[in-house]
Amino acid sequence: MSTTTYTVKGMTCGHCVSSVKEEVGEVAGVTGVQVDLASGLLTVESDSPIDAAHIIAAVEEAGYEVANQS
Repeated sequence: MSTTTYTVKGMTCGHCVSSVKEEVGEVAGVTGVQVDLASGLLTVESDSPIDAAHIIAAVEEAGYEVANQS
């Protein structure tokens, strides 16, 4: 199992969180998504590592920006 954390900029409400969760959840291989509005942290769980470009593209599709990845 792989867990990766990203910092997302621009989220201001629960709807923002839902949009990010929905888009990232559709990325192939993602098994779990957690988003914390207060900290801006996006935690992505998967069975194997996922190319960060796919996650970043999903966040951008939702209308937000990834500030960094850890």
